Amino acid sequence: MSSWSEERRRNQAAEAEQRRLDQDAANDRRAKTRALEDERRRANRQADKAQARTEAQHKRRDKRERRRERSQAWTKNTRPGVVYQRGTIVLVGASIAASLPAQIMHFAALSLWLVTLPFALEGAAWVMAAGVAYADEKSLPAWVRWLLRGLCLTAAGYAGWINYDYGMQTNPAVGYGLAAVSLLGPLVFEIRQWVTNLSFDAGEKKKRAADKDRAKHDRARYRHHKDVVKLARRLVSAAPYGALKLEDAFTAAWEIFYGTGTPGMTPALHAQQLASRQSLAAAMDEANGSPISARSRLLQRLHPAPEALFSRPESSQVAPDLLPVSERSQKTAQKGGRKPPPLHRRSKGDAVPFHPIAKTEAALERGGSPRSIPAVNGHH
Repeated sequence: MSSWSEERRRNQAAEAEQRRLDQDAANDRRAKTRALEDERRRANRQADKAQARTEAQHKRRDKRERRRERSQAWTKNTRPGVVYQRGTIVLVGASIAASLPAQIMHFAALSLWLVTLPFALEGAAWVMAAGVAYADEKSLPAWVRWLLRGLCLTAAGYAGWINYDYGMQTNPAVGYGLAAVSLLGPLVFEIRQWVTNLSFDAGEKKKRAADKDRAKHDRARYRHHKDVVKLARRLVSAAPYGALKLEDAFTAAWEIFYGTGTPGMTPALHAQQLASRQSLAAAMDEANGSPISARSRLLQRLHPAPEALFSRPESSQVAPDLLPVSERSQKTAQKGGRKPPPLHRRSKGDAVPFHPIAKTEAALERGGSPRSIPAVNGHH
């Protein structure tokens, strides 16, 4: 009996311990779940705050962008030129709105069939004014512009006279005001066109001066190099349209004629340039007493000349085998007045040939052509 009770107590204690362990495990799980939920909520709150900051930054940036755009638009629209042009259009609209009603009532009092005549008068005046602007833009002859101006003033003047006559029936001030407002629109538009032309005169003058200089250069080129210009024009006409420019064709034609891609240079000018350089080098060598040019130094290092060339330049490389004429005559007189022997005649191979450097220097002194100069390492 006692053993059963003890076993039961042990079982109850074990069950209580197991319940406690299960309760502790459930509490740990709930704590972990609560911690994860809190961490997730905290991360969500941080993400929401970051998104809110980002959206606020975007809003502030968009607001700054809109403010800057409005500032730029205001600066652009309030420039003096823009204000002047738009103000002119506003004045033109006001002039039309003020002058049309009096004309309409004037012609309507005469006949209803004449109601459209005021629109024709105002339209003719403004079409002629726009024609003046178009003629200025296309640089048409002056008589075309003055003709259009005359037609514009004629239509505007007739409309102003009608308004003046209609306004005088009410009050002289009304007549003068209607006549003035009828002429104000075309006059203001013409002044605007005049100012616009003056603002473009500086650039137009520069462009015309450049075109004039280019035409003068083309005439001088054709006069001096007629054959090359003709060939260049043929090359341009032979190529597809726009594929070859005239300057490139002229360079190619010059190379065809003279063999050099540098316009203006010819074989004769190249030879003259080389001869001038050689003459300058020789003059500098003679002035300094030693070869200073690269060619002279290289020749002296490769082919050192004998000392006799520098000690006695007037003597030849071969010693003469005949005595002077005075000594021969004295020896002939000592031998009894016998007839002197005939002069020695030199034959081929009886003397040492001249050194190549001596031949080169002799050719340069005689003003020889550049082709007579030997080449050293491929260069003269």
